[in-house]
Amino acid sequence: MIYILIGICGFLAVYAFDCASLNNLRVTKRLIGLLSIALLVYATIMVCIIPVKFHLPFFTLPLGVGLLVVSLCLLVYSLFIEIPFRSTYAQDGTSNKLITTGTYALARHPGVLWLALVYISLALLFPSTTLFIAVTVWLIMDVIIVTLQDKLSFPKMFRAYREYQLKTPFIIPTKQSISTCLKTIKPRIKVRKW
Repeated sequence: MIYILIGICGFLAVYAFDCASLNNLRVTKRLIGLLSIALLVYATIMVCIIPVKFHLPFFTLPLGVGLLVVSLCLLVYSLFIEIPFRSTYAQDGTSNKLITTGTYALARHPGVLWLALVYISLALLFPSTTLFIAVTVWLIMDVIIVTLQDKLSFPKMFRAYREYQLKTPFIIPTKQSISTCLKTIKPRIKVRKW
């Protein structure tokens, strides 16, 4: 149970990071950012290593591994590559650059989708009652945090956010948003011509 609470604290730290960003507290922002990642990763690892309470069919193992690789790549891409890393996470204040293309055309908070897939894959790999409870609680916390961001933080950070809210779904993609995402996604790796 303690690890579930640590995970909750990690999600609360994510919102505290936004508050530090809005108040131009660079050192505090960096420390809170690192703290949030450390708490979430630690709590997740700890609930995964709790002895397995039941077994799932064998095919869930390769399914879980594949889903984990894909979902982690998508999570890192959306949160650390697609948005400007330096201005979002390292510099004073906020980046003031609203990204509305790629996975951010799919949903305003694509990280929620990818984190849900990460947790589902972990549940397939390390099935335990504790992990299932943790995943449920943490996903609810994630939705609460992005709701606060959507209503309170992001409209202050980005001037065009209200317009973005009208055009792009909150978390669940639509047929239109999937189409826009596929049209606007840009690979970040440049290929040199020989």
